[in-house]
Amino acid sequence: MTRLLLIDGHPDPDRGRFVHALADSYAGGAAQAGHDVRRIDLATASFPMLRSRAEWMDGAPDPVIAEAQEAIRRAEHIVFFYPLWLGDMPALLKAFLEQTARPGFAIGEGRMPKPLLGGRSARLVVTMGMPALFYRFYYGAHSVKSFERNILKFAGIKPVASSLVGNVEGDADARAEWLAKIAELGAKAA
Repeated sequence: MTRLLLIDGHPDPDRGRFVHALADSYAGGAAQAGHDVRRIDLATASFPMLRSRAEWMDGAPDPVIAEAQEAIRRAEHIVFFYPLWLGDMPALLKAFLEQTARPGFAIGEGRMPKPLLGGRSARLVVTMGMPALFYRFYYGAHSVKSFERNILKFAGIKPVASSLVGNVEGDADARAEWLAKIAELGAKAA
C-alpha cells in the first residue's frame, strides 16, 4: 500500500472537465488496488495569494495550506492533475505551490537551499487541446520540465514522471482510453 496524494489543479469546479475525470479515474484505480488515497481539489479550496518575499519567508501558512502541507508530508507519491493554460499551469495551481513550498517546509534556508521533501515521487498529468507530441517536441514540454526541475526536484521530490494528454476535445474513444490508462497507473501507484 502506498500513501498517495492527488492534487487536482483545475480551477474550474465544473465536474465535466476532463482533468477531474482523470483524477477520479486514478483515485478509483488506486483505491481498488488498496492504496491510501487523499485528495486536494484546488477548484474548491480558498487561500490567499502570496504578494511579497517577506510573506513567503516569514508568514504563517493559511489553515488550508497548513492542511495541504501535512498531506504532502505524509504522502509517498504525489500526482498533480492540471490543464495546460497559455503554455503553463493555471495561476491557481502556481499560487498553491508558492504557498505550500515555503522555506522550512519544502526547502531549507541558506545559500544552497536543502531539499526537505525527499523520499517522495510524483507524476504530472497534463491535459491540452493540442496534440501531446506537438507540445513535447515543438515546445519541448517546457512548462512540465520547469515544474519538475524548478519545483519538485528542487524540493527533493523525485523521480517525476509525466503523462501528457493531448487533443482533450477529441473523440470519446481516445478519452476512454486515457481514463483506463490513468486508472491503471493509479492501481500501480505510478
